[in-house]
Amino acid sequence: MSLVVWVVICEAVGIVGSVFTVSNIPTWYATLVKPELAPPNWVFGPVWTTLYLLMGVAAWLVWRTRGDTRQALTIFGIQLALNLAWSWLFFGLQSPLLGLWCIGAMWLAIVATIAVFYRHSRVAAYLLVPYLAWVSFASYLNYMLFTLN
Repeated sequence: MSLVVWVVICEAVGIVGSVFTVSNIPTWYATLVKPELAPPNWVFGPVWTTLYLLMGVAAWLVWRTRGDTRQALTIFGIQLALNLAWSWLFFGLQSPLLGLWCIGAMWLAIVATIAVFYRHSRVAAYLLVPYLAWVSFASYLNYMLFTLN
């Protein structure tokens, strides 16, 4: 697969996830009490678009290495599926509690992905560090939205 295909796959997850997100931002999400550190809504689109790009590049780097990459790409696929599931659970079902459980699993899956990617490509692993940092921050936001509402 080419670099473009990997990036398109990752960006497509973001697009599908936005189906659950976009319609709920001006309605349900707008009614929630937000923590002080919550960024403005316009920040999320550019951040996620960039992170999906980095994920696609990282997956491509691992895919093109020699050796058996099935385990690494399977774990990558699991974290990507959890990423999509979070949008559906948090925004689609309007459930900060289910979102919190999902984002915890996603965080663990990202850590596991970084660990297995490191064995194939250090650059690929490092490309996922901003994603882990953002999901760590998003976990805080999800937790605060759960406790404040």
